[in-house]
Amino acid sequence: MVRPELPLFQPQDEGYVERVRASFALQQAMTLIGAELAVVEPGYTEIHLPHRPEITQQHGYIHGGIVGMIADNAGGYAANTLTPADASVLTVEYKLNIVAPADGERLVARGEVVRPGRTLIVTRAEVYAIKHEQWTLCAVMQQTIMAMHGKKERAQ
Repeated sequence: MVRPELPLFQPQDEGYVERVRASFALQQAMTLIGAELAVVEPGYTEIHLPHRPEITQQHGYIHGGIVGMIADNAGGYAANTLTPADASVLTVEYKLNIVAPADGERLVARGEVVRPGRTLIVTRAEVYAIKHEQWTLCAVMQQTIMAMHGKKERAQ
């Protein structure tokens, strides 16, 4: 599937890719489910998640809670690409609509910034289930992220 055309955003931190990847590596929940931060660009990230029986629900689809998890992180890390080096991010709220079962060999969550702000950043994410290389939209999310200036993440 072709990636959508995105607005051009300028990162405030030239080391944003390494900072965002290091932050993602601190998330043990992402390690637990087997998620990978595959793409990091200004205002945009992708999280890829292979299907594993341990993350499915009773019908064999990837659980909706897991779908929400990767959508939340895709949007949150898209926001984090645009924050200064001394800031970290935290989700304030999100609204997730599951529009189809997460039935695929893998999921791809695409997060993008809608509107950057100094303190609040609005993002959206779409989650696709890929089965036999057919992409099916399974969830859409809108999210508000808070940039926490001067607040470092905790080291593991």
